[in-house]
Amino acid sequence: MNARDWLSPSVRGAAVEKGLQPGQTLFRAGGKSNGLYEIVSGTVRLVRIDRSGREAVLQTASAGETFAEASLFSPTYHCDAVSSTEAVVRLYPKAALLTDLQRDPAIAKAFAAMLARQVMTLRTRLERRNIQSARDRVRHFLTVNAGADGRTVTLSGTVKDLAADLGLTHEALYRTLARMEADGEIARAGKTIRIARAT
Repeated sequence: MNARDWLSPSVRGAAVEKGLQPGQTLFRAGGKSNGLYEIVSGTVRLVRIDRSGREAVLQTASAGETFAEASLFSPTYHCDAVSSTEAVVRLYPKAALLTDLQRDPAIAKAFAAMLARQVMTLRTRLERRNIQSARDRVRHFLTVNAGADGRTVTLSGTVKDLAADLGLTHEALYRTLARMEADGEIARAGKTIRIARAT
């Protein structure tokens, strides 16, 4: 469900769009929270940086998806939001959205359903992170994200973004994909990966 399908006309009317360049930061951890964001186009990742400077990806959001939901109930953001590609985001102001959630049970129910879907996605990611083998992590990702044909995955971002999502270095992911392709397990063309045969 697209956010604009369940938000009230007043909240949609108050939305503000912003363009982002690749690598541009939309907000930083500790900054004042302004509201809920929706991706109009492109990809934005939510990250935390550890003491060693390593980036941990919490979420990668693409067109039609929302992010920063928790900030509606917090004075500050809990992570950084960085654009992976050229992107356009839409901000739904916090005060207007909270008023709607309190006023209209149908909107509150739709918001809760969206959060429930995000919890399921997060559980899938955590399950994948517990898989030790890089090749098996990639297999899991492909199986879960395959399209209607059950064999084709179109990446929403770059291979480097996928590596961060899988908890792998991009070098390890490139090597793994190359081996899988050489073995005839997958076929790659641009951002499309096709499962060529059963694993």
